[in-house]
Amino acid sequence: MKVLYFAKLRDDLGCAEETIALPPEVTTVAGLRAHLMARGSVWQQALAPGSELGVAVNQDMARPDTPVAPEDEVAFFPPVTGG
Repeated sequence: MKVLYFAKLRDDLGCAEETIALPPEVTTVAGLRAHLMARGSVWQQALAPGSELGVAVNQDMARPDTPVAPEDEVAFFPPVTGG
């Protein structure tokens, strides 16, 4: 699975993208987020449930219960505001 991180999230994590092996028990966006948070430290803080993040799966906006699969591309990004 390809995972992308944008804007402040990219800066906080020190990572713009990565390819991970998706564990079989991770089947949703929420599961992926929890899996990444389990890395601890900055990952726990940046992806914490209280943090407002948008998520897209294969460039479509996603919800916590959106399914994910090993061949997917998942992007995490801060909320977008207009001006």
